[in-house]
Amino acid sequence: MDEAELNEAKTRKMLIDKDLGAAGWRPILPYSEDGGFSHGSVEEYPTSKGPADYILFHQGKAVACVEGKKVRVGPMNVLQQAKRYARGFPSGSCSLGCFREFYVPFIYSTNGKVIWFQDLRNEQNLPREVAAFHTPQALSGMLGKDEASATEWLTNHPVDRAFLWPFQIDAIQAIEQALMKGRRHMLVAMATGTGKTFTIVNLIYRLMKAGLAKRILFLVDRRALAAQAVMAMASFQAEPGLKFDQIYEVYSQKIRKEDLDEDMKFDLKLMPPEYLTNPSSRDAFVYVSTIQRMRINLFGTEGMFGTRAGDADDDSDAAKLDIPIHAFDLIIADECHRGYTGQEESNWRAVLNHLDGIKIGLTATPASHTKAFFKHLVYRYDYERAVEEGFLVDYDAIAVKSDITINGAFLNEGEEVGLVDTRTGQIEFEFLEDERELPAPTTEIDWTVPDRNRKIVHEVKKYLLDQEQQLGHFPKTLIFAHNDISHISHCDELVQILREEFNGGDDFVQKITGNPNVDRPLQRIREFRNREKPGIVQGNGTL
Repeated sequence: MDEAELNEAKTRKMLIDKDLGAAGWRPILPYSEDGGFSHGSVEEYPTSKGPADYILFHQGKAVACVEGKKVRVGPMNVLQQAKRYARGFPSGSCSLGCFREFYVPFIYSTNGKVIWFQDLRNEQNLPREVAAFHTPQALSGMLGKDEASATEWLTNHPVDRAFLWPFQIDAIQAIEQALMKGRRHMLVAMATGTGKTFTIVNLIYRLMKAGLAKRILFLVDRRALAAQAVMAMASFQAEPGLKFDQIYEVYSQKIRKEDLDEDMKFDLKLMPPEYLTNPSSRDAFVYVSTIQRMRINLFGTEGMFGTRAGDADDDSDAAKLDIPIHAFDLIIADECHRGYTGQEESNWRAVLNHLDGIKIGLTATPASHTKAFFKHLVYRYDYERAVEEGFLVDYDAIAVKSDITINGAFLNEGEEVGLVDTRTGQIEFEFLEDERELPAPTTEIDWTVPDRNRKIVHEVKKYLLDQEQQLGHFPKTLIFAHNDISHISHCDELVQILREEFNGGDDFVQKITGNPNVDRPLQRIREFRNREKPGIVQGNGTL
């Protein structure tokens, strides 16, 4: 039978009862005047405002009211009916007490496909859609959380760390103010180079210290960035003489040794699976993971875009786990403009939608799709302001025109071309039997013109050497390629051309990407920042 055609009674029996049972709300019992309900779901529980479809009991107390409707009914507005029953629930031995005007603290409404939830204890708590019913342990954790004390701690302990830049302090304060207003989705936009990760580590410390968040997920989209985040927490001095990871547990997924700074000494702790599958309100930790791996942990490998074994972001060791929606109080999505759009958008959004924690997106480029998901842009510190205030150095744009870049290329019959076997990298030369047009948008995807790349490099070289003469030293230069795909790597082609053009040796031009053949990429980045060589780094936007 088509589920959309089910009436309310059958929807409850075939869909809603199943969802309640999956979350641990069994047995599902009909109401009886004998009472004595200890744990589970009680149907048609009488209140002064009418019978509630379900009242959820835990340890002998009513903790939630559930209103069920048929599939064709949108459940969001049905919360008002559940709220009415929570208001009319009888006070007495079964009630946890009075929360404002309600005698049941939590309410749900559902049509068996979509579930809405609201915490009635604070009027600033707005309704929200959740992926599943919370477990009894989750609701107990919410009841035991003292948000008033946490808010009081944040208010009484202003952000005054001397080593934070003023705009970083402003960002932390803006996020905390949004949290106090009940925001659960927010976006922070800070220009590249202004210390987003350092700012957020400071914020995480304050929220954990205050008790507002205990279990925190720090999501990235590259394993090398996971290593970078773990190292940032290991080096952050949260209190005098104590690093962050000496106060709170910091876990990560498996990270390659090549991604770590060989000069840093700290213990890399892998995330215990039971921390994900059986979250406890007693635990306080940060878990750093790629969003790709978390997606596999939640939903399995179906629909994922695979990597080859040994690749930098190989997740072949990941497995599906039974992770409840309350596994994390807070989810930080770093570089959230990446991986949330295009072909893989539904995969990444599924991760964020499944988890019922507060979600904070970090980006330097807040595109419309990013703002649409994270909803509230609570703080923005853009490039122009950072330059004006002296925290970033401005740049001069140089336009290099290329007819091939703009118009593509046209090959005549009889012209000789090189064909690359993308499996082995071997090149064979052939003469074209027919003319062929190569459109501009497919440059460096389906075809390349090394002479065009060389001429562009030669033109850029003029400006760099001119700056070297003016400054007295070679200007550090970062060049982004279109891709770094084995055998057709635009990065590798440019590295070779740059080394030939500048004649400074291999160390003068280095490739730093997420490709597994790049040795210790994060250490190479630090060398680029702090040493004379490399002078030019070739990247492709993955780090």
